[in-house]
Amino acid sequence: MDMYLTIFLTTALTGVGALALGGCLAAAVHSPSDRAVSLLLRFTSGVMLSVVCFDLAADGLEDSGLIPVLCWIMIGYLCTYLLNCWIDKRAHHSHGGHGHSHSHSPKEMCACGRHSLRTAGLVLAAAVALHNMPVGMAIGATFADTALPGHAGHAGILAALIIGLHNIPEGMSISAPLLTSGAKTARAVGIAALSGLPTILGAFLGYSVGTMNPALLGISLSFAAGAMLYVILGELLPESQQLWQNRLGGLATLLGLLLGMALIFSHTH
Repeated sequence: MDMYLTIFLTTALTGVGALALGGCLAAAVHSPSDRAVSLLLRFTSGVMLSVVCFDLAADGLEDSGLIPVLCWIMIGYLCTYLLNCWIDKRAHHSHGGHGHSHSHSPKEMCACGRHSLRTAGLVLAAAVALHNMPVGMAIGATFADTALPGHAGHAGILAALIIGLHNIPEGMSISAPLLTSGAKTARAVGIAALSGLPTILGAFLGYSVGTMNPALLGISLSFAAGAMLYVILGELLPESQQLWQNRLGGLATLLGLLLGMALIFSHTH
């Protein structure tokens, strides 16, 4: 089979497909409770935190110096914050065309308690998309590396499968707040799936380049780490705390962190 076709099918399945599967799993739970959504967001926060610390930032440090990594993490964080502000403004005021009216429906009211969940889902989808481009480039580079004589032929597929496993809870965490905010199932699952498209594009780019510029790759990974950190610290954890306050939330985050570590280190070692 042509290598480009192999890369396309592998990344489409583990990138787009796994995120869509996560969205379908979230939709299968009819009207999830605040507790269920809170625990899901906490669990996914743990998985994402492990990816940031033990995968993105760690690989960025290998490709770039400490100062560039720290700077680009901050830039990624701030850019995602600005994106959140824009989406939040759109979500809260898109139906408020006549500012003097006081007879808004629940979907038009800025303080209805639902828009923040929709914002979290959309910002997470955007951050996952940002994250998936350098991840796809890394997968493509792994496929290019395995094409060399004497190298393992299945390392690229293994890397994609590991990404696919952690994409499932990410797809659930994207769809769950959107569904809770009133979005239709097809829209919520579609948004989750679309956030995986950059994986395919990144994989093609990574494979075509073969040996990527280490400094450029380090910048991409660091920027993605900053974007993910904002979603974790500025959206998911505060939102989960508002939905349900319980010590089990910390346990859910820990379990997600441990699962993420297991997936990452089982792939790298």
